[in-house]
Amino acid sequence: MDIGILRDRVDKELSSIKTIDDVRKVRISLLGRKGVFSEYIDNIKLLDKEKRREAGQEINALKTETENRLRELEISYEGEEKGKRETASRVDITMPGKVPLIGRKHPITQTLDEMIRIFTSLGFSVAEGPDIELDYYNFEALNIPADHPARDMQDTFYIQNGVVLRTHTSPVQIRVMESQLPPVKIIAPGAVYRCDNDISHTPMFHQVEGLMVDKNVRFSDLKGILSMFVQEMFGKDTPLRFRPSYFPFTEPSAEVDIGCVICGGVGCRVCKDTGWLEILGSGMVHPQVFRNVGYDQEEITGFAFGMGVERIAMIRYGIDDIRQFYYNDIRFLSQF
Repeated sequence: MDIGILRDRVDKELSSIKTIDDVRKVRISLLGRKGVFSEYIDNIKLLDKEKRREAGQEINALKTETENRLRELEISYEGEEKGKRETASRVDITMPGKVPLIGRKHPITQTLDEMIRIFTSLGFSVAEGPDIELDYYNFEALNIPADHPARDMQDTFYIQNGVVLRTHTSPVQIRVMESQLPPVKIIAPGAVYRCDNDISHTPMFHQVEGLMVDKNVRFSDLKGILSMFVQEMFGKDTPLRFRPSYFPFTEPSAEVDIGCVICGGVGCRVCKDTGWLEILGSGMVHPQVFRNVGYDQEEITGFAFGMGVERIAMIRYGIDDIRQFYYNDIRFLSQF
């Protein structure tokens, strides 16, 4: 048995170690149950009695030396690994910082916040109501009885008999008037729902409706409030006009148009070459609505208006497809 060959094998394996993982592999290769030293120890039995003692002492001495060298290498490489981990985790204050990505408000939220800011600056307070609404508040109290043809104007989600997803935020106006006496000056922002889906309609969208009730409230007050809103939202030089229209809960009623902000009133595809864009409906509150909430229509008057937030945002940002707001495409949303 040549112990020199065993020593050469040990030296060769130890010199190949470069990492802490190598130390563990070499320990198994040399000192494991099936390692090199185990093979030599098993072969001692084949020697003569006189040589067994001497060979055993030499192998045990080399094994102890090998264990000590492996332990030293393990300590050394563990120290290096720890140093690398500490260096990697250390903050270098001389390096430029990593700026985290910061989210931003959705364009609909930005537009809604601006609308609320404008109306609250004009003295309106914000009122809210349930999205799941009784048929009475959504239709009947607003002078739209069950057999009224105006119901066909609003494609409604019916949950069960007498319960709907609100098709507008007008029910909030009824609930507020039922709960307090005039004067009333509120806006009702929120989500509304209709069975409709195309480039200009979505099943869920947002509205801001307004209501002002007091003594001697006139149509000219309505025009003044809406004129100030348009100028704040779209610019002081933005023209607007009132067109006669029909709503069952207001009389007289009017649609409000603004000069097309895309073409400057010259005519384009967005405004259908008219130079005007419709933005909202409005009118003086119908006497029957006042009777439904217990107000004396002989003593007070009021006006109401309503507009789609998405419609305002589309005009404001020049967007031609309302569905873009709901695709959650970061390339689209990051522009605002």
